[in-house]
Amino acid sequence: MSVNALTSIADFEKSAHEKLPDFAWSYYSRTSDAGQTYQDNIEAFRRYRLIPRNLRDVSIRDTSVTVLGSNLAIPVAIAPTAFHRFAHPNAELATTKGATAMKTGMVLSSWSNHSLEEVAEATPRGIRWFYMLFYKDRNHMKRLLDRAERAGYSAIFLTIDSPIFPFSTGRPAPGAIPVPLRFPNVFDEEPPHAIGTAEYRQCLRDAVKEPATWEDVEWVRENTRLPVVLKGILSADDAKMAVERGVNGIYVSNHGGRELDGVPATIDVLPDIVRAVDGKAEVYLDGGVRTGTDVLKALALGARCVFIGRPALWGLAHNGEEGVQQVLQILTDELSLAMARTGCSKISDIQPSLVVHQSYYGIPPVKVVPKSRY
Repeated sequence: MSVNALTSIADFEKSAHEKLPDFAWSYYSRTSDAGQTYQDNIEAFRRYRLIPRNLRDVSIRDTSVTVLGSNLAIPVAIAPTAFHRFAHPNAELATTKGATAMKTGMVLSSWSNHSLEEVAEATPRGIRWFYMLFYKDRNHMKRLLDRAERAGYSAIFLTIDSPIFPFSTGRPAPGAIPVPLRFPNVFDEEPPHAIGTAEYRQCLRDAVKEPATWEDVEWVRENTRLPVVLKGILSADDAKMAVERGVNGIYVSNHGGRELDGVPATIDVLPDIVRAVDGKAEVYLDGGVRTGTDVLKALALGARCVFIGRPALWGLAHNGEEGVQQVLQILTDELSLAMARTGCSKISDIQPSLVVHQSYYGIPPVKVVPKSRY
């Protein structure tokens, strides 16, 4: 497949499957249990129909948006994902360069293969946020928060939907990973054990706090000057509790269907969470975003921006930083076209009246059937 022949996110998924070694494709594609939530994330967007407004001047479209005080050229940013080196030798350095080229942001995972300082040096003018784990040692957490501030990260993201990590659930240990890895944002000093071994997993158990609680969120909020975002919220009650504790962003996510199968698609719970937040925090969404119209629907239902995980990794696998940029460019072009066709010249024109659920017209629900992927 030619580098320049790809015209959709689905094309990038197919290319990544062709290029990635089996162990990498398996890791990126993994879902929880039967994959119901993963599939429903994608199918759910189809349950919402667009009601365009016509005879408006949409000759010029502005896709820019402000997120956590930073100006993004597009309302699409990169979600925190692990092991970018599985996809490309330059790993997160390439991903951040692709995002910066499109003038959008990236959440750097604690499981990244480059340190937060190395990623900052690669894109000194980039928009970067840091996803931090909860640790038993709060001095270690404070050091990470201080490192993020010094390196120019402008927010802290906390994933709250993983109370028990996979390494402690009795899953079989992974085999030898044929790619050199390190996790400079997890440990102050790397353990002297091979990644994936029982000894390495024990080091993780000794370091990571399971489960985290609201008290841990409050501690982070009190020990950083940066805005704090909670990722993994599906409950309106949790969203209210987060706002009460001064959280700056509510990130609606079900972990891409990798954590708990059978939970709702993120787009389906988004409106309830937006109402619960009542403008007191920014609201974001990930899960199943594959087209510009998906982005448009999420914005219409109240998201300030969306995040993409697997599509960015597919772009990285296809063509490094240029591939990440291509994926973002496709979503930008599709969003701009969808805005024109629905009568929106700027992001603030995208209102809830633009979208209606298919049940409004009595259209039968889409039957979600798990599909084999290549």
